[in-house]
Amino acid sequence: MYIGTVEIKGHTALAPMAGVADTAFRTICKAHGAAYVVGEMASAKGFVMQATKTAELLSVTTAERPMAIQLFGNDPEIMAEAAQKALAFSPDIIDINMGCPAPKVAGNGGGSALLKYPALAGRIIDSVVHAVPLPVTVKIRKGWDAAHVNAVEMAHIAEESGAAAITVHGRTRAQQYAPSADWDIIAAVKAAVRIPVIGNGDVDSPQAAARMLTQTGCDLVMIGRAALGQPWLFEHVETYLRSGELLPEPDVARRMTVLLDHVRLLCALKGERIGMREARKHAAWYMKGLHGASSLRGEAGKLVVFSDLEQLAARVMGL
Repeated sequence: MYIGTVEIKGHTALAPMAGVADTAFRTICKAHGAAYVVGEMASAKGFVMQATKTAELLSVTTAERPMAIQLFGNDPEIMAEAAQKALAFSPDIIDINMGCPAPKVAGNGGGSALLKYPALAGRIIDSVVHAVPLPVTVKIRKGWDAAHVNAVEMAHIAEESGAAAITVHGRTRAQQYAPSADWDIIAAVKAAVRIPVIGNGDVDSPQAAARMLTQTGCDLVMIGRAALGQPWLFEHVETYLRSGELLPEPDVARRMTVLLDHVRLLCALKGERIGMREARKHAAWYMKGLHGASSLRGEAGKLVVFSDLEQLAARVMGL
């Protein structure tokens, strides 16, 4: 499939999870089968005002392509200016976040708050589309709450404003990340627009990915929390969709090898001090389901230097 002029060779996309989907995680997921990745959301206002941290969120490497950077904000002019500045990082696609439920984002009028103001959302999309030569996509939710379900309306507005694709998370802002995602709203959006639709919510296995594609008719499935600690999920999904084969879960040695590769890259990119601090949560996720996982997660929370992780991984593998 194509998003604008960008070809996506597969069926899976990595969700733009804040605090998680950094360069290291995106690279690992891409290496393990993700067809498309989206970076952590970055504040358009912060970027325009020269915030160094925001610029770090927008980095793009060759190994991650095709990749989108994601911006959030509620001012059409600032969003357009940020999108223009972001061209310096050479992204393939620019995604606009209109789905984040976090109070610090929605409370300031960005993210999912824009679901309450469809006309403003349209102006933002139009402004960004006309500011850059790249495909512009939009990520939304089902609606603000149960009384205001407007994903289909938002999708129409996005398409009319020039968006090249739209991602739909099947929950309202009020629902956050529970209960189960509503895939019917994704199907309704797919039926309502001509641009590609990416389905998001509760894809945690190859079988779930296949069900979403069948039930909704969406063009790509986006995987978020289910990939934490198991980036090979993308390869498993892609293989199942191509051939019907269910790949076996990786053994402990393989799991620890991927963890070490992931954290080694994380430290190379951010330095050992910061990298190992951030590695603690990832290590805990990789330990999920292993024998003695609770104790292992506790040890993961105390990691300081990379050799600590090497020793822990060796113990887990029984070396």
